[in-house]
Amino acid sequence: KLQKLAGQTLFITGASRGIGKAIALKAAKDGANVVIAAKTAQAHPKLPGTIYTAAEEIEALGGKALPCIVDVRDEKQIGEAVEQAVRKFGGIDILVNNASAINLTGTLETPMKKVDLMLGVNLRGTYLTSKLCIPHLLKSKNPHILNLSPPLNLNPIWFKNHTAYTMAKYGMSMCVLGMAEEFRGSIAVNALWPKTAIQTAAMEMLGGAEVGKQCRNVDIMSDAAYAILGKPRSYTGNFIIDEEILKTEGIKDFDIYAVAPGNALLPDFFLDEAEALVQNMGDQVVIPVAKGDSRSAATSGPIAETFNIIKGVLNPDIVKSTGGVYKFNLSGEHAGVWFIDMKNGGGSAGSGEPPVKADVVMTMDSADFTKMFAGKLKPTMAFMSGKLMIKGDMTLAIKMEKMMSMMKSKL
Repeated sequence: KLQKLAGQTLFITGASRGIGKAIALKAAKDGANVVIAAKTAQAHPKLPGTIYTAAEEIEALGGKALPCIVDVRDEKQIGEAVEQAVRKFGGIDILVNNASAINLTGTLETPMKKVDLMLGVNLRGTYLTSKLCIPHLLKSKNPHILNLSPPLNLNPIWFKNHTAYTMAKYGMSMCVLGMAEEFRGSIAVNALWPKTAIQTAAMEMLGGAEVGKQCRNVDIMSDAAYAILGKPRSYTGNFIIDEEILKTEGIKDFDIYAVAPGNALLPDFFLDEAEALVQNMGDQVVIPVAKGDSRSAATSGPIAETFNIIKGVLNPDIVKSTGGVYKFNLSGEHAGVWFIDMKNGGGSAGSGEPPVKADVVMTMDSADFTKMFAGKLKPTMAFMSGKLMIKGDMTLAIKMEKMMSMMKSKL
């Protein structure tokens, strides 16, 4: 088999784990040199892998590795890593801008510290790393920049729930749009994005352990990246979806990439296919609450029945392990405001405003709420398809899934 990347030097940001590491390992099999430019030098309590463990894996597969401690927001650190790479390997042929920060919250719920992190890592970090690598890329025989960022889809549905994250991610995509044209004929500059959710440690932190069954594994992204990086520099300015490029490479069976073949796959953000799921939501952001009939809704109907079951499930152990107050703004046939307090005493639940300020506010249609608590609609799927708006602490939103699994047998 032709080893397309043999002897080439790849500079990959955020390569200590996830998709970045998968691309590094794919290149290592060809005998490539890989610069692991990432922050994790000591093991993270929740996330596996460091730049040093990634380097060992690369070398075990036949590649050469240079682990560099790099925060992509730090110009000095990137500059030093680039210089070390050039000193050790003689140049840089490929840059993969993979490092990314994510926080899926609305404008009022996103602290400026998080906004600065996302813009600093995703947008500025990508721009800065590109700027410092380009002088070396221009000397390469077949230079590539590959940004892991989405097509620029300007449908408001992809902005309304997480404007800051979308701006930061689209900043990476705008680097592709601009630099592909600026360096046309000299450097190939492209973007790669997955069609479905990909199972990574970050994804599990966002969606819980169960979400993995609705994901593909990282191999689909590393195979797609490999296909792109083997193309000539004239292949530039493209916003590529993993599955689409692999179809052109002759791959027909995509079940090989599924974490749990046969399960429905979560579509990823920013794609038209995913939009089809959310069209029924319209542009309704402020959910009207029916005040007139809230008393009758509070005593009868599917929502009241669900809350009666929730009250039966609540106990001090659940309260202790959850530690959150949830408010539900429900629209549709059974509109109203409901709460679950899994923070105080033995817990409580019912209609109306919570007794104390809510940590998480969930806004959705009452029919979807019933489906969610019956185990027919996963909160992660509801959120990613736009059926559920979450304001507040995302980790607490994820903890809801534990409670729902306890309720399945009773509903």
